Amino acid sequence: MRIGIVTREWPPDVYGGAGVHVEHLVAALRGLPEGTVDVDVHCFGGPRDDATAHAVPAGLREANGALQALGVDVEIAAALGDADLVHSHTWYANGAGMLAALVHGVPHVVTAHSLEPRRPWKAEQLGGGYRLSSWVERSAYLAADAVIAVSHGMRTDVLDAYPELDPARVHVVGNGVDAEAYRPVESPDTVRALGVDPDRPYALFVGRITRQKGVMHLLRAAEQLPPDVGLVLCAGAPDTPAERQQVADAVAELQSRRDGVVWIEAMLPREQLVPLITGATVFVVPSVYEPLGIVNLEAAACGTAVVASAVGGIPEVVDDGRTGLLVPYDPDDAAAFEAGLAATMTELLRDPERAARMGAAGRERVLAEFGWPAIARRTVEVYQAVLAGRA
Repeated sequence: MRIGIVTREWPPDVYGGAGVHVEHLVAALRGLPEGTVDVDVHCFGGPRDDATAHAVPAGLREANGALQALGVDVEIAAALGDADLVHSHTWYANGAGMLAALVHGVPHVVTAHSLEPRRPWKAEQLGGGYRLSSWVERSAYLAADAVIAVSHGMRTDVLDAYPELDPARVHVVGNGVDAEAYRPVESPDTVRALGVDPDRPYALFVGRITRQKGVMHLLRAAEQLPPDVGLVLCAGAPDTPAERQQVADAVAELQSRRDGVVWIEAMLPREQLVPLITGATVFVVPSVYEPLGIVNLEAAACGTAVVASAVGGIPEVVDDGRTGLLVPYDPDDAAAFEAGLAATMTELLRDPERAARMGAAGRERVLAEFGWPAIARRTVEVYQAVLAGRA
């Protein structure tokens, strides 16, 4: 069974959860017993040793970004003639899978990492590009032979956004985490070299600067934290220059009133990120929309308690009261959410022993339930069912 995996992100250009998912899923698929699957990866960007990369066609280099993605998709679709099944990730790649299915007559499986209808703010940022991305996603989902949701919450969202979909075609195969790559690593010197005081309790955020991740809610909540605790933002890859500037202004304002606020404007390499997560008293995920959130698993794998918003698939990952604490999110009452974030973070920052117990429980749960080999096997079961249905 030859599988064509289509993704925008592939190492070293991985900046979001979908890219992390694809990287580890492919490794786990390739690690299955010989003869199970052969995997070919097609990605966006410059040449790779372990994937076939496709650049934006020359005639589209000045075009709208969504048109550029669709141009890359056309080239990828043309290269998928040898695949028995195509599996695409995010709307950027969904177009390639859909076109390949039409041209080559092969089945197409989509993994739902996020949904364009759940990110309406992108219309403000991308204009016509958002209309095109929404059309691609909708068309691909409705035509797909199967849709894989990364959580039960995500499955509910998929069926709500696209009610025409047959529920029998929407499967749940959760995200995972590499528990060897993400494990507790105590390295105060690494933390100190990043400008963070390892001897001071701190809350840590890791993620892209996008409205979805709730960074501004966190910065407003930080105003209510005790003065002796720190806040570390490992935040980069902004959706727009305006969003980056909004965060920069808010961080500067916060730093003018309290110390211990550190902004690392980069997506750190794992050898620095893991000690930073391990050293945190609490890892905070203030997302307003999150199908699952691999960062929740990465933090748990590092043995760090998580405080997160109770949205999407997060409650399936953060066991409230055992591996972390959940904060209700009401889009109509931002102040209540921010106050809840501050109070919940403070609860654990003031009780590091309880936080450590939650972190240890999170690590145990990751090892038991979120390993990539099991996820690869469940993904292959979806492939097999789709191909059997075509026989």
